[in-house]
Amino acid sequence: MTQGGRADADWSELMRHAIAGDRRAYRQLLTDVTPVVRGLVRARAAGMDAAWCEDVVQETLLAIHLKRTTWDSDRPLRPWVYAIARHKLVDAFRRRGRHVHVPVDDFADSLPADPAPDPLERRDAESLIGRLPERDAALLRCLALEERGHAECGARLGLTAGGLRVALHRALQRLARLRREGA
Repeated sequence: MTQGGRADADWSELMRHAIAGDRRAYRQLLTDVTPVVRGLVRARAAGMDAAWCEDVVQETLLAIHLKRTTWDSDRPLRPWVYAIARHKLVDAFRRRGRHVHVPVDDFADSLPADPAPDPLERRDAESLIGRLPERDAALLRCLALEERGHAECGARLGLTAGGLRVALHRALQRLARLRREGA
């Protein structure tokens, strides 16, 4: 089964390599996943403007990045990615105050049960984020730990939408560097 140019097994293999530290595989995975996520978001968000959809895509990619170690490598990656995209889309609609109905029957066969949360994951994330420069830490706390929207976090930190995306990208790079250094 292919979609977006790669088979499910390819996505899964790329994620396995990415989790093991292969930056090239991770870059390729994100290159392959992004247009598929974008298409999914746009299809489910008919009538929403492109910037709103792109925010949902970015939130989905951030969630994939932050939660990548929770993926069960014995399962295909595509359903896991789709589930994250659907959750982020529903969250975005909720923040906007729009009722969303996503028929569970459409996805029942592909959705694994949520794994039990790792009780140390939040503590570890807070510890690692706490080692970042204050602005980076504040941005990641707002988006990832508090699960606030881009607009709210941007306003809180005095950032435009474009400035927030740039700051987020740089903060994630610094965070990844800290993690690689054995934080």
